[in-house]
Amino acid sequence: MTGLVVLGVLAAVFLLYAVDRAVKAFIRARRLRRMSERLAAAAVRAEEQQAKREAAAAASAALTSVMPAINHPLTQPARADRGEEAAG
Repeated sequence: MTGLVVLGVLAAVFLLYAVDRAVKAFIRARRLRRMSERLAAAAVRAEEQQAKREAAAAASAALTSVMPAINHPLTQPARADRGEEAAG
C-alpha cells in the first residue's frame, strides 16, 4: 500500500515538472515570436528610412546637376571692382 502512495507521489511530481517545463517552453516560444515580430517591424522601418534618405540624396544631386551654381556661392564683382566692402 505504501508503495502505491510513493509511486503516486512520484508520478504527481513528475507530472507537475513536465507541465511546468511545457508552460515555460510555451512562454519562451511566445516571447521569441514577439521579439521576432518587433525585429521585423524595426527592419521594415529602417528600410523605409533608408529609402527616404536615398531619395532625398538623389533629389539633392539632381537639383545640383540642374543648378550647378548651388555649389558655387554668388560673388559680387561690382563691389570688388570699386573696392567697397561687402555688407555682412
